[in-house]
Amino acid sequence: MRLKLVPENVDIDWFKNARLTLGASAVAVVLSLVAWAVLGLNFGIDFQGGTTIRSQAEEPVNVAEYRAAIGDLGLGDVVISEVFDPSFGADENVAMIRIAAQDDSGSVQQDTIEEIRQTLAEIAPSIEFSSVESVGPKVSGELIQTAFLAVAASMAAILFYIWLRFEWQFSIGAVAALFHDVILTIGIFSVLQIQFDLATIAAILTIIGYSINDTVVIFDRLRENLIKFKQRPLRDVMNLSVNETLSRTVMTSGTTLVALIALLVLGGDVIRSFVFAITWGIVVGTYSSVFVAKNIVLFLGVKRDWSKPDKTEGNQFSSVDS
Repeated sequence: MRLKLVPENVDIDWFKNARLTLGASAVAVVLSLVAWAVLGLNFGIDFQGGTTIRSQAEEPVNVAEYRAAIGDLGLGDVVISEVFDPSFGADENVAMIRIAAQDDSGSVQQDTIEEIRQTLAEIAPSIEFSSVESVGPKVSGELIQTAFLAVAASMAAILFYIWLRFEWQFSIGAVAALFHDVILTIGIFSVLQIQFDLATIAAILTIIGYSINDTVVIFDRLRENLIKFKQRPLRDVMNLSVNETLSRTVMTSGTTLVALIALLVLGGDVIRSFVFAITWGIVVGTYSSVFVAKNIVLFLGVKRDWSKPDKTEGNQFSSVDS
């Protein structure tokens, strides 16, 4: 007997509370933008500027002990991670230590670096700093600009791709859903003041890819059903399409979330913000694929014969809550 997460022939009216869900999404986006403007983001070292130290020791790297020792120095935001490389020998234990800029300067002072080395030497007597590199505020500002341009460029490319593959109505719905996902992710990071760094940007780009994949699956089934059921109302065809792909959506999102939650709980501080961003993005991305993208397509109307617009199918929200 096979395990079925979704019953066969499921018949859910996804538009029953369309105005409520779409309105809630709009309010959430506005609140996220307000939180971003008022509270700002807790930028990490990548966007603040600071110093990166590469250490090497014969003793194994203990990230927890390193973090506790440096934490007592009161240097603010410090990120420590062990570097794994198959080419390292048994006595080559390498760690990366990133320290935020101190007192608006672009780098940590030399005497502070020496103090860090002496502190870590109590844990690993053979420790040496093989390299010390600094990132100034100007470079950090450029990184912020480039990161947000990367997100905007990816959404513009998706808009163009969906327009070519489907129709402009689909592209508007898809990009609106992606905008919803990105802004809500930034909003939750702003409200909770979780560290926002380059890893978070990578997570946002991952969310965009995951969300658009889920949306395209629904749109593909919708296009097939529009050709198959030419006389059925667009709202009913959309409900059918979501119900037919529901099993795939639940299975994909569910299994992904199981792995992400395990990483969130057991993965440690180094990857926690990255994993949290993807976990949150999977939830809101799945929601937006079902409740945002298709609602906008319903409002705009689509073609039935893919040769001329079906003007009778747009603006059907008047019957959604009836």
